[in-house]
Amino acid sequence: MKVAPMWLTPSSWGLALRSALSAGVVVAAALVLGAAALLYVLDRALLFALDDAATSRAADIVAGLRTDSPADLDGQLLDTDQRITLVQVVDSGGRVVRSSADDPGLPVTGVQPPPGNAPLRGLVTQGAGGADLRVTVQGSRGVGGDYSVIVAASEEPVEATLATVGGLLVVGAPVIAVVAAAVTFKLVRRSLRSVERIRTEVATISSTDLSERVPVPRPRDEIAALACTMNDMLARLQSGHAAQRRFVADASHELRNPLATVTAALEVADARPEILDQELIRGTLLPEAMRMQLLVDDLVLLARADERGLPLRVTDVDLDDVVDTEVRRTRLGDRVTVKAEVTPVRIRGDADQLSRAVRNLIDNAVRYAATTVTAAVHRRGDTAYIVVDDDGPGIPEADRVRVFERFVRLDSARSRYAGGSGLGLAIVAEIVSAHGGSVRIDPMAGGGTRVVITLPAEQPNP
Repeated sequence: MKVAPMWLTPSSWGLALRSALSAGVVVAAALVLGAAALLYVLDRALLFALDDAATSRAADIVAGLRTDSPADLDGQLLDTDQRITLVQVVDSGGRVVRSSADDPGLPVTGVQPPPGNAPLRGLVTQGAGGADLRVTVQGSRGVGGDYSVIVAASEEPVEATLATVGGLLVVGAPVIAVVAAAVTFKLVRRSLRSVERIRTEVATISSTDLSERVPVPRPRDEIAALACTMNDMLARLQSGHAAQRRFVADASHELRNPLATVTAALEVADARPEILDQELIRGTLLPEAMRMQLLVDDLVLLARADERGLPLRVTDVDLDDVVDTEVRRTRLGDRVTVKAEVTPVRIRGDADQLSRAVRNLIDNAVRYAATTVTAAVHRRGDTAYIVVDDDGPGIPEADRVRVFERFVRLDSARSRYAGGSGLGLAIVAEIVSAHGGSVRIDPMAGGGTRVVITLPAEQPNP
């Protein structure tokens, strides 16, 4: 199969050339239609003007015949000019009794309207030399009998005018189309220079260095908006890439500590088997292994949430039962008093995930509380609230949003050594968001920390 040359394939042409050709074709088509309409309107207007001139002359002659005989008519009424080429006065017998020509000859038309009727306009006939004439005929009752006044106007001036205008359009239309195509080509090429600079800059940006930005053109047009959008996208990619790298580094660091502890304990046990007793297993190996297991579970949950959203098994959930269960679980063997203040509230959600969120909040509060933790559930309108208070050192206002990010620990007592991995509040935020709710930290007048979860509640049965 023979392949057509590239210059015959429009899809291989540049955008500037295609735009220029399209603009030229559109302008040419518009000019052709406009020229046809202009010539038609001009032809009608000029012919109408001829008929008006002939009708006016016929009316003047009819007025003169009311008082004078054809032989006594004012000679100026029979004068010809560029438009009026022939004037004839015909009696009732069909003879030309007065004419603007030296040789009157026969009437140019045989139509004889009755006297007093409206003139007949726009009758087309041919003159002696073959020229097209537009004839106006009007009947008159004058001195000596009835007459027909015939006034003929030549169409040659109209045809000459149309030919001149048409010739100018034929010459000017291609020039205008070519100029429009050239201007379009230049403007598109100028705009595409900015796009080419953006493309070149994007091609140089690598996945290891997302700090580069594309140039923003000075004119604030659509190209500049595209550049700004791409810069915003690059900023988001850079932020996401940095967050991913931090996430991997933090996860590696968190897993390294328990792995190092377990490895060291096993190496000691391997060198001195008699040391491998229940105290080493229960005091070192099992806690570190459980810590790794919990951390891996947290990382898997967050990875699933990032990939396709947190999967939920939605059922009817009594929030008061969830909170009460977690409070009773925490009371066993803890140094801090944990209280529950709940009222019946039912929502649609995943009971296991909600229990995990409440457990994380209560465990976090117990870890940093001085004496008391209070978990409350109540409802206001269509919103359910879970509020967990502790009387610990509190969280500075500047960090109350940041603590819900992953692997974020404050430099105070809330640190790794207190047992946290920096993922608990991040998991709470993911679970609450998956349920269509929100989580925030509110200030407390007496100090401490108050975490508030809001969730959409079910409408109570009437």
